[in-house]
Amino acid sequence: MSGITDSFNGNAKPEDIAQLLKDKLGAIVSTDAQILKNHQHDWWSLSAIQDFQGKQNPLPLAVVMPESTEQVSQTLKICHDAGIKVVPFGGGSGVCGAIKAEEGVVMISMEKMTGLIDIDKQNMTATYWAGTNGMEAEKLAEKDGLTIGHWPQSIEISTVGGWIATKAAGQFSTANGNIEDMVLDIEAVLPDGTIINTKQVPRASAGFDLRQLFLGTEGMHGIVTKVSFSLREMPESSKGQAFAFDTMEDGLDAMREFVNAGWKPPVVRLYDTQETQRQFPGKCLPGKKLLVLIHEGPKDLVDVQMKNVKAICEKHKGWEKNSKIAAHWLEKRNKVPSFKELLEKGIVADTIEISATWDKIPGLYKKVMAAVNAVPGVALVGAHSSHSYRSGTNLYITFAAKPDDASKMEETYKACWEKTMQAVIEAGGSISHHHGIGRVRKDFLKDEIGEEGIELLRKIKEAIDPKGILNPGLLPAKPGNVKKPDNQPKIGK
Repeated sequence: MSGITDSFNGNAKPEDIAQLLKDKLGAIVSTDAQILKNHQHDWWSLSAIQDFQGKQNPLPLAVVMPESTEQVSQTLKICHDAGIKVVPFGGGSGVCGAIKAEEGVVMISMEKMTGLIDIDKQNMTATYWAGTNGMEAEKLAEKDGLTIGHWPQSIEISTVGGWIATKAAGQFSTANGNIEDMVLDIEAVLPDGTIINTKQVPRASAGFDLRQLFLGTEGMHGIVTKVSFSLREMPESSKGQAFAFDTMEDGLDAMREFVNAGWKPPVVRLYDTQETQRQFPGKCLPGKKLLVLIHEGPKDLVDVQMKNVKAICEKHKGWEKNSKIAAHWLEKRNKVPSFKELLEKGIVADTIEISATWDKIPGLYKKVMAAVNAVPGVALVGAHSSHSYRSGTNLYITFAAKPDDASKMEETYKACWEKTMQAVIEAGGSISHHHGIGRVRKDFLKDEIGEEGIELLRKIKEAIDPKGILNPGLLPAKPGNVKKPDNQPKIGK
């Protein structure tokens, strides 16, 4: 598509871009003020702080709400030809700032591309439109006695396409795996409008796995429009279990041993003292650490697994607690205060998930706790492990701070993040386990993959999106090569 319109020439004004899209795409384009506001950014805490303090950040020029893959393709072709920047918007539940309306951006919202396309009980697969809400997708599978088995805390507000974009992990991951272990095939639209489909097979050795271009790349390479998952049967039995430990090291050693012995409860969550007292008040003696487990599968397997896990926990100085603790976690697991509630009390807070090998986790934990506690105004910092593997585990860190001056909210927030990232890097861990990079971690990416790794990502991005229109600004700029702001969209050129 070239020469989109003959009625515009030169640099495009915002109203020109919006009108162009309306002329070409019709009713699926909105410039309604509330819709623009609703699509301004994701759930990044820093965006919430800036909104709360009245900072005027840019709004998108328009929101396009396609109803089919073909309309996504048509939208991207128009924007690609005109050099209009585009950001995909799923549920908006991301917490790292991957979705943010910078100057001159058009949002493509997936909110109308929802629902189950196909379910196949013989092959244990289900295909959904990418805008399908996570909980709705799970309920649709459960109607046939099946489950996706992916339970992120955001399941009620996230989308299946967003799970791909962030490379998400769910609360039942220790047995069920993460999103990359569940997704069979993907349909996506590239920045120039090309539609690409991967093949629905259980495994292939046919060169580079094209799904990896979209897993965890936060919409930089294409917009996912359909997702197929490999499902599993609903478990015959589900039972909870809990143990207390005197130290984090004892709990971690127990987890490492039973996971590597082949016992894999889907839910394995070890809380430090601060998180135990906050999440389970009155359930454990002060100073103790709490391990919460949920076992699922055939009844006989669940019973045998619980017996063996108990023996291993007791070997590592743990003692069994009331199994109702696990039921308490299931009931309360997704209930968290909103950022607005905290900000109104003068508190800034966030969660940071990282990972490391077993040998590094204890030292990493101590480094992070010391580093964040040293930030002025910090009132709480704690952590729990919630995703474990043969070779390591993650930590999910929560901090809350109340600066003495409300004008220091943003400064305090950034300091907590910076101290955490520095401590993780020094301890040899990964800066992200499942929330992605976005803008909050962008400046630390070089410490994760090196400047050579970032340069490789730039080359991949340039090959797929030579005009750089799709979710720009997520990769660090080349050193000494900051572009001047002269790339305004051209209409009719």
